[in-house]
Amino acid sequence: MNWQALDLSILGPAFLAGLVVASTHVPLGRHVLKRGIIFLDLAVAQTAGMGLVAAHSFHWDPGGWQIQLIAVSAAISAAIVLHLTEKYWAEIQEALIGSLFVLASSGSLLLLAANPHGGEHLKELLIGQILWVSYQQVVPVAVLYLVILGLWFAFRHRQSSLLFYLLFAVAITASVQLVGVYLVFATLILPALSLRHLNKAANGVGYLITIVGYGLGLLVAALLDLPAGAVIVYTLAISSLLMSWVIRQRHA
Repeated sequence: MNWQALDLSILGPAFLAGLVVASTHVPLGRHVLKRGIIFLDLAVAQTAGMGLVAAHSFHWDPGGWQIQLIAVSAAISAAIVLHLTEKYWAEIQEALIGSLFVLASSGSLLLLAANPHGGEHLKELLIGQILWVSYQQVVPVAVLYLVILGLWFAFRHRQSSLLFYLLFAVAITASVQLVGVYLVFATLILPALSLRHLNKAANGVGYLITIVGYGLGLLVAALLDLPAGAVIVYTLAISSLLMSWVIRQRHA
């Protein structure tokens, strides 16, 4: 084990990024599961990722407003399309969500085909580079998420499907750039699965799952020199399973 890898200057921003992502993804993930559109996040995240890939082809500053505008525009466009499919073709929406995911994934591959570093960019998009996140990247996302959470908790009882899709798209666009597509999906769905029979304090329990999952995952990845994003997916799954067992025991 590499104990010297436990560097707070690296693990600190990464852990904070995970908590910031979880702040919106736990309540939104529960809503996604409730609506039965589990793969919505993958489709929207991959569409935002395709927007990022397209923007990078112009060699713009990775943190520049042009890239953010293209990425969020792509995600919002996908969200609006999926909102319309729910309204007019609800019976086949899951199939349409899957189709959008495949189209966006294939589009990213086509955009990266001529890029000698295409494989590296695709891996970064999917599994993320959470250990390279800085506090400067996390702070603006945290402010954005405060706005999203404020709007979500203020208007969620009005049953506005369009508002849900739009807030979801903006949140996913920001989180994909922090932690990657796989961790976005894991943070949304794994805690939500363990909380599906819990109503009281469900969000609080979900946040506890993500604290344990991200914290343990970062420690294991650092000590064993493994890809942090992939390890965190597994630790989130384990912490979600354990919490699901605890919940079942308490309600037995």
